[in-house]
Amino acid sequence: MAPTKSAEAAAAPVTRMGAGERRELVLEAATRAFARTGFAGTSTDAVAREAGVSQPYVVRIFGTKLDLFLEVYRRAVGKIAAAFRAVLDDGQFDPDSEDDWTRLGNAYTDLLADRDFLLVMMHGFSAGSVPEIGAAARGCMSEIFTIVTSTGCSAEAARDFIAQGMLMNIMLAMGAAEHLDESPALAALTECAFGEAMAVVSPPR
Repeated sequence: MAPTKSAEAAAAPVTRMGAGERRELVLEAATRAFARTGFAGTSTDAVAREAGVSQPYVVRIFGTKLDLFLEVYRRAVGKIAAAFRAVLDDGQFDPDSEDDWTRLGNAYTDLLADRDFLLVMMHGFSAGSVPEIGAAARGCMSEIFTIVTSTGCSAEAARDFIAQGMLMNIMLAMGAAEHLDESPALAALTECAFGEAMAVVSPPR
């Protein structure tokens, strides 16, 4: 059956893109798809539909679904690592300064408006029984811990900082900010977890 005009129009911009742009388009589509349904529940066909390209095209660029997920996952972790490094690059971080910890925390909360990459990271943790994904997840935590402890803080301080970020991730994954009216306890925990970042994660009214 011949493609419809609407399908041709949707595909036309992709054909005019360069290889790098098409790759980026597929990675963004894969991030959205994996964020919704995780590694096990997402097929390369679903990613292709999200991107507006053919499934063989996705496979030709990235190989297997596992290869694609790992690239999307590492890309997500890279955003966090880059945000932290940008704060620490000036070399002025004092691990005893509450203001400096706030700066580092703000670098993370600024990313929370884009939930897809955070959900991909959570799906990666839950799919850790897949050996390659488990290794990537452990590498993620190791990298973030290394960056945080490069401030000169103690391992315990780094643990607490990372644990706060993980609590935020969990609250985002369960849609806590959208359902504060379900329980006073949920509202209190959510507001305590996010603090001033509630303005970033709360749905528009």
